Amino acid sequence: MALREIIKEIEKLSTADQYRLKDFFVKSLNSYSANEPVFKEVSEKKHKDGYTCTHCHSNNAVRFGKYSVKVGLKTMERQRYRCKDCGKTFTDVTNTPLYRTHLPHKWLDFVQCMIEGYSLRKASEMIEVHFVTLFYWRHKLLSALKQMDFEEFSGIVEMDETYFLYSEKGKRNIDGRKPRKRGGSSKYRGISKEQVCVLIARDRQKSTFSKVLGQGRIVKARLDKAIGSKLTVSNILCTDAWRAFKTYATEKGLEHYRFKSDGKDRVRGLYHIQNVNNYHSRLKGWVARFNGVATKYLDHYLSWFQFLEIIKHRNDDTTVSKMIVDSCLFSTKTTYEELRTFSYSN
Repeated sequence: MALREIIKEIEKLSTADQYRLKDFFVKSLNSYSANEPVFKEVSEKKHKDGYTCTHCHSNNAVRFGKYSVKVGLKTMERQRYRCKDCGKTFTDVTNTPLYRTHLPHKWLDFVQCMIEGYSLRKASEMIEVHFVTLFYWRHKLLSALKQMDFEEFSGIVEMDETYFLYSEKGKRNIDGRKPRKRGGSSKYRGISKEQVCVLIARDRQKSTFSKVLGQGRIVKARLDKAIGSKLTVSNILCTDAWRAFKTYATEKGLEHYRFKSDGKDRVRGLYHIQNVNNYHSRLKGWVARFNGVATKYLDHYLSWFQFLEIIKHRNDDTTVSKMIVDSCLFSTKTTYEELRTFSYSN
């Protein structure tokens, strides 16, 4: 059908339908114009030192033609590459959260919804993608972001653990107990195997480490395995009075300040654990909005909150694109099926 004939058909529409058609075209064109710079930035950052194979990590790769992808109403051509060593082809988004997505032009809007804290169902209504698809988008993105890391802490390091109730949210036929509703509560008092330990460590430059260490009380062996490489004798450790921290600091040769939970001795000059405790409080309040988080996904949510802490004073187009670009710089082969069948192991 020629353009002139299409215009004549549009003129036959009612005013309301013409406005709906206008909104459709505006949204589609805006999605195209906003997403293309993101893909360009991903390409530039991934290949700033040459073309690196996504499969074997060889630097002996070359451009290998183009491929077509539909973005909104447009069909775009993007670069394909081929590795001379393993012979496999790849693209700028191979093994990233955007790999094989059918709606690349919807991702900026989705990430904006994540930053704003909208529920999956509300985000689904806003961007017109099924909420189950958005759930998998969320965790593909977070599985990449959780790889963001730093080499080591500097100066004073505050370290403390917090606990979340063990959860199998979303699982059918739970063994050994009745399903809880909206998070629920433990049947035991205090810290038990029904509690999942999360270690948080922060230095005064706000470099943050957060990770699920397992069920029950924190023990030295898990502590050393999780964070040992990031601490050196140049660090000064501030913790609560739990004995695992004392044993760990002694074996590591760290200068160590301990603060009891009775609150009588909160600060000793520059040394305290108020920053990490405040981080705990913000984390707990943020997680509460989800009415329980499945333990197998808890590390993902820790990474999500950590990213939000980094960008909490900024919320603009640059922030949204940064979340996508940063996630695409890490290789992740997480698939929908792997996310659905993944299980937590202590």
